[in-house]
Amino acid sequence: MTIVRRESLAEQAAELLLVRIRAGEWGIGGKLPGETTLAPQLGVGRSSAREAIRILAGRGVLSTRQGAGVFVIATDISESWKVIVQRADIVAVIEARTAIEVEAAVLAAERRTSTELKDVRRALEERDRHRADIPEHVGTDMAFHRAIVLAAHSPVLLELFDGFASRSRQAMIDMLQVRGRHGDEVDQDIHGRIYEAIASHDAETSAALTRGHLNTLKELLG
Repeated sequence: MTIVRRESLAEQAAELLLVRIRAGEWGIGGKLPGETTLAPQLGVGRSSAREAIRILAGRGVLSTRQGAGVFVIATDISESWKVIVQRADIVAVIEARTAIEVEAAVLAAERRTSTELKDVRRALEERDRHRADIPEHVGTDMAFHRAIVLAAHSPVLLELFDGFASRSRQAMIDMLQVRGRHGDEVDQDIHGRIYEAIASHDAETSAALTRGHLNTLKELLG
């Protein structure tokens, strides 16, 4: 019997319960055992078992019928729920990117060297050449934004950006897949305008364009 770890007991209990449902232990319409029986099977207390049932009910897998018990109404989480969770996760990533990249854009406009500006320009051109394939497009997009963070001369912002890079990359790939399109002329133009603002030492405009771009991405997921 698989026992859950100590952290996030209710969520882990819900995952274990979902695995058992997927394995066919209870089919559609099947009734789950009571909390006193189910809780020790999952290695949690009754309150965690009860919360696990609530979690799966909220995700469209279980239904609680007053006076009758808990019944299986689906063998997997609905696609709509997966999309909701995916979008919520992407929004959180975009908010974190905004906190890092808006300040980096300000500092880059103030501190960039001519060599660093050339690096930003080179990254912008590379981004333009890789619009067809989503992973390649995201990779070149991140290289463009990292070049700006480097030009900000802020070791802390660079550390935050790099520490966040892997998660940010996957979230951006997910976002473009949800959005259904990527790499259009409007998007490339915004990045070009960010470059021009940094080239002109216009900190206010570079910040506003960066914030506006990321806010637009977030709104598209609403």
